[in-house]
Amino acid sequence: MAVAAHGSLSVKELAAATPQSRDRYVDFLRALSIGVVVFGHWLMAIVFYDGRQISGENALEVIPGIWILTWVLQVMPIFFFVGGFSNLVSLKAAYARGESPGEFIRSRVERLMRPTVAFIGTWLVLALALEHVFDLGPAVAHSTALIAKPVWFLAVYTLVIALAPVMLALHHRFGIRVPLAMIAGTIVVDVARIAFDFELVGYLNFAFVWLFAHQLGFFYADGTLGTLTRRAFATCAATALGALVLLTNISVYSRSMVGVTGDGVSNNDPPSVCLLALTLWLVSLTMLARDTVSTWLQRSRPWSAVIAANSMIMTVFLWHLTALLIAVAIAYPLGFPQHEGGTAAWWATRPLWLAILTATLVPLVLVFWRFEKPTFKPRAERPAPDRTAVIVGVTLLVVGMAGFAQGGFAGITGATGTDLGLFEANPLLSAFHVAVAVMLLRCTSRAPIAVASAALVGLAVLEAAPMASTIGDLVPVTGGNVALHLVSGIALSVFVRDRKQEKEEQEERSAR
Repeated sequence: MAVAAHGSLSVKELAAATPQSRDRYVDFLRALSIGVVVFGHWLMAIVFYDGRQISGENALEVIPGIWILTWVLQVMPIFFFVGGFSNLVSLKAAYARGESPGEFIRSRVERLMRPTVAFIGTWLVLALALEHVFDLGPAVAHSTALIAKPVWFLAVYTLVIALAPVMLALHHRFGIRVPLAMIAGTIVVDVARIAFDFELVGYLNFAFVWLFAHQLGFFYADGTLGTLTRRAFATCAATALGALVLLTNISVYSRSMVGVTGDGVSNNDPPSVCLLALTLWLVSLTMLARDTVSTWLQRSRPWSAVIAANSMIMTVFLWHLTALLIAVAIAYPLGFPQHEGGTAAWWATRPLWLAILTATLVPLVLVFWRFEKPTFKPRAERPAPDRTAVIVGVTLLVVGMAGFAQGGFAGITGATGTDLGLFEANPLLSAFHVAVAVMLLRCTSRAPIAVASAALVGLAVLEAAPMASTIGDLVPVTGGNVALHLVSGIALSVFVRDRKQEKEEQEERSAR
């Protein structure tokens, strides 16, 4: 088989080499779900430019009845569903090679983080330049808060990847009782959050709801869903749709499946029980379409398009809102019409506007695709990562990306930051969390772990004694932050095993 430049195969070669056993529909759903999210964000953004500043509205908040589109365009449940399928297959393959759960987590997170770190690093530099060189101030904060939003999904998905080995073990042992328990957990959290105004507990639903969709993917991967009839899926779709209609008409939940203001309890931040009904509705529809689409994907052209889309899917997702900002900055001063959202003229210009955004995104993808572009090299032999280092690394990574997702990239330093529930973060602290996490997940020796441990404990000491340092002028100092850094640093220093000693103990046990 011919190998293209840079050690990677061409799309045509990959399509020709696809084994018959591969479920092409999974790849199609992955590309489709991200594509729908991108075009959905572009469609719902109503942006205005008055020659001095950019402002905007959410179409869901100004166009009556358009919320119904979110019942088919909020397709993140499908991405997590597909993720469950892929993670089960990858985990089984990893276990067959004799790899540990930590090796699986490291491999999956590294693949996810390559384009993400490039995105975060680029925008941190741009935000610094726009704030302090071009003196754009508040406009940078507003813009980067929008541009960073895609990172929230990656924070949640990283958590899901880290929990995949545990969830697979539960799947093997308890089967259908696992997603049923997640439904029960989601309902309990919603009651506590809404009826008793216990807001903080709502964060648990980021796990319950998205792991529910992920767990359904396990049932697809192990063949269980394939044994169900079309009638069963049609019944499930109708029941889920009915539940969604009921839940959104009891004057509690918003009718929109994405976050909007002034329309009941949000279903997205944090997720609510409505997203469970949406998940069942969308998964049932996708299973009903499976046979028809799978037959179509046996053809060379559509399958090649799916392969090409999946090779750059995270790059497209991360940079699509940057493309929106660039397009506004270029097209609006040149006279692109700014019609009121929802008018006939506004709808008439949407196809052209989406085409402009797509054209703006293309060069960004060409530049940053290299960080995601898959290469085909022999698997490098690396020591298995330490379990404690993986746990601490994933925790810091999730907190760091959540900080960027909620607060953007502007205002890099300062005593105040974005509220993350138990923690508070500004871009400098979030960058520190991500950098330490990447080091912990990539390290192959004890030395980087010791450095990370010292850095975390040292930061905690400085935070706990702000009168003795200027740390409070650089990053937010809260009890939650101190606890996170201190506990993480101590865990790395106490519970990380000495690899040499561990190897000697293994050899000793083998000799017996």
